[in-house]
Amino acid sequence: MKIDRHDQAKILSSQEITQLFTTGLKTSRDRALFGICLYTGTRIAEACSLHTKDVYSIDTSVRPRITIRKGTTKGKIETRSVPVSDDLRSLLNDYKSPKVFLFPGRHGLGHIHPDSADKILRTAFIELGIEGASTHSFRRTCLTKMHKSGVPLKVIQKISGHKTLSALQKYLDVLDEDLDAAVSTLKF
Repeated sequence: MKIDRHDQAKILSSQEITQLFTTGLKTSRDRALFGICLYTGTRIAEACSLHTKDVYSIDTSVRPRITIRKGTTKGKIETRSVPVSDDLRSLLNDYKSPKVFLFPGRHGLGHIHPDSADKILRTAFIELGIEGASTHSFRRTCLTKMHKSGVPLKVIQKISGHKTLSALQKYLDVLDEDLDAAVSTLKF
């Protein structure tokens, strides 16, 4: 059941992320796919349409940066290059695609469809009892965690591909733990 968040996907907690990547997502392909969404802030359609050469070098090592091609982005405005974190590198090292597309579609034709990826994720959410989340939760979680960690908004904007800071700020959320911490500092 989806919780009404005014059309905003849930921000995932650290515990939910751990559950997803240890027991919810069953294959190295699924962990790599959703790891890309989580650690780079990409949309599911962008991750699904990645080419193998956008992620791996000729020697099959993980590149230091993932290339998100302009033709696969929402606005088709510019290509983005996003650094690969150690956690994402580990997920990508566990998964190797011999095909042109990093995540091949059924019968090896084209790439996995975002709706198919969504079904995989929803099954994991149901199994783990995670409500209100969707494929977009990874993007919102990534961008919110970067902001909370003090990454400048212009840097987050460059990674996310948002055209304006105001569009980016709609993605960022104030977490309950932030509210608790703010109120606990009040001394009168």
